[in-house]
Amino acid sequence: MSVLIAIPARYASSRYPGKPLVPLTGANGTSMTLIERSWRAAISVSGVDRVVVATDDDRIREAAEGFGAEVVMTSDTCRNGTERCAETHAVLGGGYEIVVNLQGDAPLTPHWFVEDLIPGLRAAPEAGVATPVLRCDGDALNGLLNDRKHGRVGGTTAVFGNDHSALYFSKEVIPFTSEIYASTDPTPVFHHVGVYAYRPDALAAYPSWPSGPLESLEGLEQLRFMENGRKVLCVEVEAKGRQFWELNNPQDVAKIEEMMAEMGLE
Repeated sequence: MSVLIAIPARYASSRYPGKPLVPLTGANGTSMTLIERSWRAAISVSGVDRVVVATDDDRIREAAEGFGAEVVMTSDTCRNGTERCAETHAVLGGGYEIVVNLQGDAPLTPHWFVEDLIPGLRAAPEAGVATPVLRCDGDALNGLLNDRKHGRVGGTTAVFGNDHSALYFSKEVIPFTSEIYASTDPTPVFHHVGVYAYRPDALAAYPSWPSGPLESLEGLEQLRFMENGRKVLCVEVEAKGRQFWELNNPQDVAKIEEMMAEMGLE
């Protein structure tokens, strides 16, 4: 019943080159790189057997080894984090029951998001992949809408059926709602949290599939599973007072630092 967390990190991001090595300053003034903060988030998760940083870049390898992380070097042909996780699992000899992809741009991921995700996948044998979703309040929804209004790609949203099987993921804000929500009101929009838990068979099959039209249009790797008939399970998680955001654009640095200051995260 072993669990591996892989943190895929590449230097040559199209939207933000060098992103894993961007420094983020916490509430007490301590500066750490994005990849170190993501690694610290990963090692705080209970019930995990191994945590590795997966990269194809020596600058990231050197930085990660410098703060004590185990590093797996992968090829530069990986098209996304899921392919990098698949290669990592293979390089390590396989054998893990569940492989978790905690992306290297999600330093605010609370440990309970992953701790809820793993049993969620175990309880759904028909699902090859599970991923967390977080119900937006009015403030979070307005933040997503504001990003799109100004031409920025902010968070990803998810819609799912009664059995929590994903119906679609989009960088647009879905589903549409014309309602106006107060800052703390719950909304029908779910923010997709960029973490995945894979069963090994689904993960191993993934790199052999070509990128489909939806994955290519949206730039969302999880859509490849859906385009190939694999069920993706959405596991609803609770914020418990924590703010969550991923670092997608240079403008997100200030936003994440502000959130860390408000939450007292060092």
